[in-house]
Amino acid sequence: DKPAGLVVHPAPGHWNDTLVNALLARGTQLSEGSAGRPGLVHRLDRDTSGLMVVGKKDLSHRKLAHAIAQRRVKRTYAALAWGHLDASPTVMEARIARHPQDRKRMWISDLGRPSRTDAFVIARFGSCELLRLELHSGRTHQIRVHLESIGHPVVGDPIYAGGGSRRIQGSARALADRIERATPRQALHAAGLAFRHPESGQPMHFRAESPADLEAALRLAAGPEV
Repeated sequence: DKPAGLVVHPAPGHWNDTLVNALLARGTQLSEGSAGRPGLVHRLDRDTSGLMVVGKKDLSHRKLAHAIAQRRVKRTYAALAWGHLDASPTVMEARIARHPQDRKRMWISDLGRPSRTDAFVIARFGSCELLRLELHSGRTHQIRVHLESIGHPVVGDPIYAGGGSRRIQGSARALADRIERATPRQALHAAGLAFRHPESGQPMHFRAESPADLEAALRLAAGPEV
């Protein structure tokens, strides 16, 4: 259950204080993985909280990675997103590629890799919605890029903001500004993870409760507008 603010693996500009560093420092056995990323079957952005699975053995790692590629690992996210979806579920299918001018960003491009995210409305508030999102692929920044592309960016997202609270008009704008100020990072949380154990084949189900740093924003969104 990764906290927000923790980088997953060492990379240029951030070699220490990562999840991989912490696991190795504890003496945790990790699979070989790719260069500089031992154990990492999949990743989360630094400021996304929630569930990750890490491989200890090379065979387990390969089986889990294959299961993800075959869409046999269910990854469920919760997000607070601006505005209101027209339908629930909303299926977002768009190719995602790295931005040609800004290598830290991703964008929708015909030259990108196929990707799909399904969004379900859990709760509708005055200026935003609480969504459940299910991944059918695992592209970098996928949920954030997809939601921005349909005009409903994640609240608090510093990169794919799409105007943030400024996109909300009328009487709801004042509350939207308060929600944005109360959101310390992108309001995105990896809430559920389900897969079969790579050795025993037993179904494994995990759930991570909503993180404390997003509670203030959620309370504001759900409360009466003032």
